[in-house]
Amino acid sequence: MEQRPLGRTGAEVGVVGLGTWQLGGDWGDVDDEAAEAVLEAALAAGVTLLDTADVYGDGRSEERIRRVLAAVSERPFVATKAGRRADPFEAATYTPENLRAWVDRSRRNLGVDTLDLVQLHCPPPAVYSDQRVYDTLDGFVADGSIAAYGVSVETVAEGLTALQHPGVATIQVILNVFRRKPLEELLPAAQAADVGILARVPLASGLLTGKYDESTTFPADDHRNFNRNGEAFDVGETFAGVPFEIGVAAAREVAAIAGDAPTAAFALRWVIDQPGVTTVIPGARNVEQVRGNVAAAELPRLTESQLADLERVYDERIRAHVHDRW
Repeated sequence: MEQRPLGRTGAEVGVVGLGTWQLGGDWGDVDDEAAEAVLEAALAAGVTLLDTADVYGDGRSEERIRRVLAAVSERPFVATKAGRRADPFEAATYTPENLRAWVDRSRRNLGVDTLDLVQLHCPPPAVYSDQRVYDTLDGFVADGSIAAYGVSVETVAEGLTALQHPGVATIQVILNVFRRKPLEELLPAAQAADVGILARVPLASGLLTGKYDESTTFPADDHRNFNRNGEAFDVGETFAGVPFEIGVAAAREVAAIAGDAPTAAFALRWVIDQPGVTTVIPGARNVEQVRGNVAAAELPRLTESQLADLERVYDERIRAHVHDRW
């Protein structure tokens, strides 16, 4: 798999990583055996970056990663996230004491002395400009608790604010065929600053697999059921903020444009090819999905005709339904 430098971290990672939200919760049940199979299949297929968070299953995702990594000889790069455990979820709770507690908990969960990368997990907007937070993270780098830090953002404006702080090594942002706003300013600015980009929700919560229709339903404990209108967290994290029925119809057109290529791999290839993207981090609930995602790394670049057709679908089907703030 093609490897790319991950911003200022000093690491190189494959262009297809693995997001592990599914291995923690909010996507229906994934038991220990299935989670282990997903992680082992990803590593066997050449995945070298795993993305997780301390709130995925209240630490379950991190702990499952620890158990699998204990049995491998070559350890992948593990990026985690911190901050969503704050209660109340306010900027004032991002204190040095809380940040220390969150980082130390993730170190225990993952079984490491030094975390490869800690990302602020879509915090309240004021946090992105709070120098005290960055000073605290700089201190964690200095004492060896973390090797590097970055941010996960909901909006382009948040990412641009974070870029003003020289310690920020990476930015994680939603980017997919249906969510293009970061292409205009954020990705060029990050590339100029040597900051890595982790592209999340690259399949729009499964819409861009082309496997759903208007009658598809999801379990009660799946965020694609309970967060369609932002009831639990930012609506952009579910179907990239696109109304389900609108996304299903648009995904059919994407599948037609993909032709003989699997729709999911085709959609992931689009993300990989965007200038400034380091790695794309689709999730997976089973081994088949892992292998389908990794196949994107072997697809050829999309043709100019395919790119134009995808842009047309976005303009005609999606643009009007995407919130301005994204």
